[in-house]
Amino acid sequence: MAELISVIVTTYNREDALGAVLRSLSRQTDEGFEVIVADDGSRPATAGVIQTWSSNMRVPLRHIWQEDHGFRAAEARNRAIRASVGTYCVFLDGDCIARPDFVAAHRRLSEPGYFVTGNRALLSPALSERILAVGLEPERWGIERFLAHYWRTDLNRVVPLLAVPFGPLRKLGGRRWRGARSCNVASFRDDLERVDGFDAAFTGWGLEDSDLFIRLIRSGVRRKDGRFATGVLHLWHPESERSRLPDNQAKLDFILRGDRVRSLQGLSALDLGKAVCGDHADSV
Repeated sequence: MAELISVIVTTYNREDALGAVLRSLSRQTDEGFEVIVADDGSRPATAGVIQTWSSNMRVPLRHIWQEDHGFRAAEARNRAIRASVGTYCVFLDGDCIARPDFVAAHRRLSEPGYFVTGNRALLSPALSERILAVGLEPERWGIERFLAHYWRTDLNRVVPLLAVPFGPLRKLGGRRWRGARSCNVASFRDDLERVDGFDAAFTGWGLEDSDLFIRLIRSGVRRKDGRFATGVLHLWHPESERSRLPDNQAKLDFILRGDRVRSLQGLSALDLGKAVCGDHADSV
């Protein structure tokens, strides 16, 4: 079981969504965690949101910022890993609202030798807008209200929000990397360091998480299914720009043809950069 958990929240210029996510993390039943916001170059308004919430959280909250040079989520997450102090890292996107038992569920499922992949329910554009505009708090809703929104097509599915005790069945797909997403995934820090974290050679949207999962599995870590326990509520947003996806796919295809375990440009690259010229980070 994990000790201190580091919840790493990735964001870029979505202050309203980030505020809702931080609000949901302020209401966790398990308070044995810290929050690190991995900021991929947001404007100053994001720092203002984090500053406001830093006085309303019962757990430590830090802001790790890097300059905006395009979509560099892999490097932003690596910087947050380096800034965090937990033995277990839970990655959550800055537009995914966590229900009150989110951290507790990840702690319960944590197990040496495994990373845990969660899932999400997608909220419609209309419901997402209402949540952000008038401060609705879906993290407090019960299953009956989710069902009502599902029947009104404001929610794509309810199944991720159900709790089912799968037990040993959660380990059946231990070597399967497809279908997992970094918007809701957890891993022990030691395992992340063994594979040198995310590979910042992946820039632009897509597949940096698949690359990580492949390398974790190659290193001997197995996948554990966190569905029906850790489901989050994903606020709608327009589809990300995907011009770099073919290049990222080529990188992933190359990984699949080989046997490499460590990143080409991972955590150790940040350590080297810090030794040479210092690390650029803002903390709250």
